[in-house]
Amino acid sequence: MNITAKVAAVLTAGLTFATSAWAQDDEVGEAVLIELNAVKSNEASCTLSFLALNGHPSPIEKVVYETVLFDASGQVDRLTLFDFGTLPPGRPRVRQFTLQGLKCDGLGKVLINGAHTCEAPGLPANACEADLILDTRTKIEVIG
Repeated sequence: MNITAKVAAVLTAGLTFATSAWAQDDEVGEAVLIELNAVKSNEASCTLSFLALNGHPSPIEKVVYETVLFDASGQVDRLTLFDFGTLPPGRPRVRQFTLQGLKCDGLGKVLINGAHTCEAPGLPANACEADLILDTRTKIEVIG
């Protein structure tokens, strides 16, 4: 098996596990799950990778979250908007955001301040915020 096939197999297995774990109604239900899955330092920036899952029965056509980034000492570094785009029901999506002028090791906390935009026809008006589930697989705390 070549390296490309091995990487594909690992990614498929991981995505299958994540999908089956999140698909359980007890875990997500009719909510949106946002997980800070990975951070990657670049020369003059930090890339945040989020895994998002829409647990509602209908698609979210567009969701943009107002996000506050805190440095390691707890001070606000910046307020920004993260556009998660379309979130189909029950299907995980990865979204990446590269933050210029920020080193990953200087980031202490991410606050999802609220939904700046939530276009979800057929769902309640607060579908992007009600019962929002936040998680992290990194040392950076995610709150909301």
